[in-house]
Amino acid sequence: MVDAMHARPFHGLPDEVTGISIDTRTLQPGDAFFAIKGENMDGHKFTTAAAAAGAHYAGFVFFAKSPRNLSLEAARALAVEAPVGLAKVALTVNATDAELEAIMEQVPLDMLQLHGTESPERVQDVKVRFGLPVMKAVGVADASDLAAIDLYEDVADQLLIDAKPPKGADLPGGNGLAFDWRLLAGRNYWQRPWMLAGGLTPENVAEAVRMTGARQVDVSSGVEAAPGQKDAALIARFSAAAQSVAV
Repeated sequence: MVDAMHARPFHGLPDEVTGISIDTRTLQPGDAFFAIKGENMDGHKFTTAAAAAGAHYAGFVFFAKSPRNLSLEAARALAVEAPVGLAKVALTVNATDAELEAIMEQVPLDMLQLHGTESPERVQDVKVRFGLPVMKAVGVADASDLAAIDLYEDVADQLLIDAKPPKGADLPGGNGLAFDWRLLAGRNYWQRPWMLAGGLTPENVAEAVRMTGARQVDVSSGVEAAPGQKDAALIARFSAAAQSVAV
């Protein structure tokens, strides 16, 4: 999310992920969200690969338990050098106002992703306080979790529908787990743009799009050769597979 977010307005984008997001209605590249790893990787190489594959979003992870966690300095360097047109998203988990302020003071951003247990009231507060679009992640394990999507649709600018992490898991997402996509079949009536996430890979993303009607998909661990290590070839394969389906 560069300042190109202004050249490509958020609400004008086709619905998407965190991951690669494809507008399957027209078989054109849609929005994509790639979580950038830590500092021992050439992150710039992978923001470039993501943009070349059709990604619209690059995700910068600010969560200490994640293998993709970035320092503010590393995130700033990646954000400043990101290809034009690639929107920059800060992925946070139950971050305080002080933590969000510290991130925004150092890193030029276009969107905030809230991936914790933030309430609808907290989502609204973050939007008003920080003045950026907010994407809210909603974890799904069974049909009882779907009601939360309706609650957050009222306050978030975009939704990320992800697999709910196992009980006791350290990470709220990025676990490489999928949920039963049949739960979303026929339910793509939300008015907000939404992304499908959770366990997506080059091998299964086409099936996921067909089953859910998703027009945006998100990938992180599914295009990694090892935890936190993005692979340019996997990114390209994921994009091609996602774009092979029309819904």
